[in-house]
Amino acid sequence: MRLQGKKVVCFVEQEFEDLELWYPIIRLQEEGAHIDLAGPEANQVYIGKYGVPATSDLAFADMKAENYDAVLVPGGWAPDKIRRYRSVLKLVQEADRTNKPIGQICHAGWVLISANILKGRKVTSTPGIKDDMTNAGAIWVDEPVVIDGNLISSRRPPDLAPYAKAFCDRLASQ
Repeated sequence: MRLQGKKVVCFVEQEFEDLELWYPIIRLQEEGAHIDLAGPEANQVYIGKYGVPATSDLAFADMKAENYDAVLVPGGWAPDKIRRYRSVLKLVQEADRTNKPIGQICHAGWVLISANILKGRKVTSTPGIKDDMTNAGAIWVDEPVVIDGNLISSRRPPDLAPYAKAFCDRLASQ
């Protein structure tokens, strides 16, 4: 229970990648972390790409960076919607500025691009958004997990085990 007392906010929106949301959440909970799911609306059911539901605990507008020790951004098509919320971008920027772990996998890099925190940072993502990442100034590499300071990034569902471990390790170290 090395993450007992740690709080993580995880973003959710329609068409999230089911495994990329739930696998890291389950791993964090196994380690004792508390997870809040934040979506456009509180107490709303969001459906993943493969039909798995997730109910938000709070609305994006109600998030406060100081309430959390880390941020988790799942992939799927949801990040393209999530990045349109100013409150999300503000929270990601504040988490980055204060060196809190930020986990992103697959298409989740779109949120970090819109938050403008990737310039000069080494990251990975699904190869499908490699150009987006490099155009935002990131140094993109094709590896299962890439850690650059507080950013923990990964490519796709087959990389979930090392990604979740790296995220938990980083959170435990702070």
